[in-house]
Formats: sequence, structure tokens, C-alpha cells
Amino acid sequence: MEQGSEENMESSWTLLSWLASGVMVFGGAVPYVPQYQEIQRTNNTEGFSTRVCLVLLVANILRIFFWIGKQFELPLLLQSVVMILTMLAMLHLCCSIQSSNRVSTKQHHITDLDLRYFWSWSSFEDYLMFCFAFTLLCAFITFLFLDWVLFVEALGSLAVMFEAMLGLPQLLQNYNNRSTRGMSVKMVLLWTAGDIFKTTYFVINESPTQFGVCGAVQILMDIAILLQVGYYSQDTRIKLG
Repeated sequence: MEQGSEENMESSWTLLSWLASGVMVFGGAVPYVPQYQEIQRTNNTEGFSTRVCLVLLVANILRIFFWIGKQFELPLLLQSVVMILTMLAMLHLCCSIQSSNRVSTKQHHITDLDLRYFWSWSSFEDYLMFCFAFTLLCAFITFLFLDWVLFVEALGSLAVMFEAMLGLPQLLQNYNNRSTRGMSVKMVLLWTAGDIFKTTYFVINESPTQFGVCGAVQILMDIAILLQVGYYSQDTRIKLG
């Protein structure tokens, strides 16, 4: 009887573990679904900072190379792959919308080597080219110093530092616009829920320390953006009042 009970508990724990892993792999991409729909519905990208995509692409490419040097949980590696694909989908949509709304014929490309327009290029192919070049550079440096433990740890710290800054571009965009209009509040709420979940996951699974620190910083950033939502909404009501 006791053995059967233990087997049931073990089976339940295995199921929960699989569910948690599934949430980790795909959960990070879910918040961008309402933002994607919002951009499609309004045919406008002004409320969403594409630099969020830059931060997440850099962070997750670095995290993949960190995994090569220090193999942590497989779900975290798969999460990076899913997130990269999600960010490319967001950039593709934003480029399509901006292209259809563009009044000026002047276009900017990565090959112009003009830093003033970095990450404000006109075509999706420019963003793909950047990702490809950055991946090649990371691959070269990583395989050159792969046996150096200090480098591997620094790579992991750099990856999570970028990821921790995920909300910063959106925070600054809201500040510059003096508004959160066009930004999906659902996206930020899902960010917050996801960051709380994954930080708990990191602690329970004793993931590398860098991941836990990253999660805590992200939660604080999410709260700051939610405070902006309340502040700018109140500010708008006062102006209209």
C-alpha cells in the first residue's frame, strides 16, 4: 500500500516537473502574443520598443553559448531557442508594419554602418544579418576560450545581465512618449507572472546564481513599468479632466 502511494507521489512529481519544464520553455514567449495582436490590430508599432527584441536576442544567443561551456537544465536552453524565434517574429511584424506606413523613400540598412540608425533599419533582412554576424562572433570567441572557466562564468553573467535589462527599453520608451499607449499591459502582467515563476524555478532547481539574480532584477523592472501604466493613466485623466 505504502509502495503504491510512493509510486503515485513520484508519478505526480514527475508530471509536475514536466509541466514546469514546459512552462519554462514556452512561457517566456507567451507575453508577446497580446503585443503581437495589438500591433496587428492598430497597424502601429510606436508603443512597442523593438530594442526589447535586441536585448532578448543578444541575451539568448549568449545563453546558448554559456550552455556549451556549462551545461545547465535543457529547458533553459530550449527556452532560448523559442525566445529567439519569437523575437524574430516580432521584428518581422514590426518591419512589415513600418514598411507599409513609411512615407519617406529614404531607407536605412545595416550595411550603411551608420550608428545613428542602429536597430532602426528598414528591412527584416538587416536584423537577420546582425543576428548571424553576432552569432558567428560569439562562436569564434567562445570556442577560443571554452576551457577557461572564468570566461564561461563571465559569459553567463553577461547573458543574464542583458536579460535582466529586458524591461529597460520599454521603460525608457514609455518615459519618452510620456504614455504607455500602444504597449500591451497584458504583456507586462505576463512578464511579471513569468519572471516570478522562473525565479522560483531557478531557486528550486539550484540553477547557476546568475539566473536567480537576473529574475529578481526583472521582477523589479516589471513593477516599475506597471507603475508607469498607473501614473500615465492618471496623468492623462488629469489633463482631460
